[in-house]
Amino acid sequence: MKHLRPRVSMSLLAAAALALSACNQNHATLAYTSGVKVECGGKQTLVASGSTAQANAMTRFIDAYHKVCSNQTLNYTANGSGAGISEFLAGKTDFGGSDTPLSGDQYAAAKQRCGGADAWNLPVVFGPMAVTYNIAAVDSLVLDAPTLAKIFNGTITRWDDPALTALNASMPSEDIRVIYRSDASGTTYNFQSYLQAASGGAWTQGVAKTFSGGVGTGAEGNKGTAALVKTTEGAISYNELSFALEQGLYAAEIKTPASRRSLRPVRIGTDTVGKTIKGAKITGTGNNLVLDISSFYNPTQPDVYPIVLATYEIVCSKYPNPEDSQAIKSFLQTAIGPGQVDLNKIGYIPLSPDFQARVSSAVDAIS
Repeated sequence: MKHLRPRVSMSLLAAAALALSACNQNHATLAYTSGVKVECGGKQTLVASGSTAQANAMTRFIDAYHKVCSNQTLNYTANGSGAGISEFLAGKTDFGGSDTPLSGDQYAAAKQRCGGADAWNLPVVFGPMAVTYNIAAVDSLVLDAPTLAKIFNGTITRWDDPALTALNASMPSEDIRVIYRSDASGTTYNFQSYLQAASGGAWTQGVAKTFSGGVGTGAEGNKGTAALVKTTEGAISYNELSFALEQGLYAAEIKTPASRRSLRPVRIGTDTVGKTIKGAKITGTGNNLVLDISSFYNPTQPDVYPIVLATYEIVCSKYPNPEDSQAIKSFLQTAIGPGQVDLNKIGYIPLSPDFQARVSSAVDAIS
């Protein structure tokens, strides 16, 4: 049985040779594509919460931040994108982490929270989403969007269902145990977005941060769902790749319309995901860098992995307290600079040079 391992492709890591060319408490210049600068300052401890999908990347960001700005740190609570947005809007945190951008009335609430200034959504990293499973009798698993949709809405309940045996040579005669996120989750939102867009009408439950399939067992956070898959025979779930790697889980290969033509399902990896994120388009205006990732779900190339999320930090464009804004700027400058190094080794795809330059300009504009 094959364990899930990342395909490490250093060519995808724009910051592979990143190093601090100078570093002290007040100023650090980074040898990155566009010359990111970190201006340390502001309050010593920031508070943020939200996306569990970015939690492992956030650990790297915080470590890099403390190394560059030795007297400063960030306390991050990984409690889900829904909680992260709510706590930011309530003024309980300095910024929020979310796998979906603000929407609708949230912009007005954010403007009030930010003292009349607009809020910006800043993408900091991409996270491939693994369809994880635990089936003792199966060496590898191939799935497609219609079949996934029917598993997660309860239409398919057995691993030896004809739809699954058509995709796989042999499947065991046992029940499928769906595991989903019990909390409001950007990971769930992105997974259901994929099902709705790619399943050819098999997913009719809509798209939301709460799981709407009506079947299975819930667990909190990516960490919770991944841990439950590991201990549950017959389980299937959806996890940001880094959590699947932590638990040593297996990941299904995904058939897309393009891969069907080539007769090769797509394995998750930095190479196949690197091709995916090239399709991301910035649709937000100015420094509000909202991305359209709808092109991910039905790729036209055969070797493109279709389930990838972009994870954001949601910030005020202007903070009432300059101590807050300076600290947030220095943290984000570090996150998109040295914090990007080797993210691919733990299951993320770092920002490309073009995206990094756009995010860097927006971060520098925070006041």
